Amino acid sequence: MVSLAQLQQTYQTDPTLEYLCQANLNLYDSSAFDRLSTQAVVGRQLRILALPDEGIDSSAKTLEKTSPEQPLEDEPGIKVRLCEDGYPGWMLLEDLETLTPAESSYQPQFIDPDAIQRRIPTVIQYAQRAMQQPNYYLWGGAVGPHYDCSGLVQAAFLAANIWLPRDAYQQEAVVEAIALAEARPGDLLFFGRERTTHVGIYLGNGFYIHSSGKSIGRNGIGVDVIREPNSPEGSAASDDSIDSLDSVSRAYLVQFRSAGRVVSSYDPKAGSETTVESDDAILNGSRQRYTSVATAASSVIAKETP
Repeated sequence: MVSLAQLQQTYQTDPTLEYLCQANLNLYDSSAFDRLSTQAVVGRQLRILALPDEGIDSSAKTLEKTSPEQPLEDEPGIKVRLCEDGYPGWMLLEDLETLTPAESSYQPQFIDPDAIQRRIPTVIQYAQRAMQQPNYYLWGGAVGPHYDCSGLVQAAFLAANIWLPRDAYQQEAVVEAIALAEARPGDLLFFGRERTTHVGIYLGNGFYIHSSGKSIGRNGIGVDVIREPNSPEGSAASDDSIDSLDSVSRAYLVQFRSAGRVVSSYDPKAGSETTVESDDAILNGSRQRYTSVATAASSVIAKETP
């Protein structure tokens, strides 16, 4: 258990200290704490980026700049960064009791592509078992039983001790791009209009598993079709066959963007494109993608209405 006073004192001597989550933790996309951003499963590590000044619960002192030009400024709440994927968020003061100082700093592990492929059955089994549990789509859900799309993908790969970034567009940026014709079980499928906003795990034979929302999805985890089962390997389902698909498969098929293969466990310090974004860009982008998904859903539903 860590108190606010201990955090304030510790930062003076070691601002890089990491903390271990001893319980599942909710993180929010702003200091207003009005919407979930992500969740951290027990055992994850984080760093404190901003915490309240001593004796003042309504303000906070920023502990880390996202760019040399950014001035230090007062903000409410406790801002943190998860170590394994570099994802920022805001935590409630009351959740400090679930943290304890980590014995050592998080160190990314190297896993070669062949070893990753041997672990894919574990990834798929996790997603399928999650589907069998009562669940619904939860924006920001990454622990279960309720997930968003990229949260399910991240959790499924974590079950095989493989780390991926948190958001769908970040996951797309770190996989090895492949043609849909080359997709095999465990590969990722990405969807969206102007940018990637959705992801699923390919199961083979034209099927994929994903957590989809209420508007055009199943409000939870389900299996859908990217092409006709038992058809020759190739592109997504043809225009002639789209009408034969169920409404959810059709809705996502028209938004299909790309496919990719996981060939490494993610290192947030490796200098990839996803790590140079500012925290505000990531969290504001989360809100914008939430809006864009809802807009796209309305568009698809309108087109399907007789």
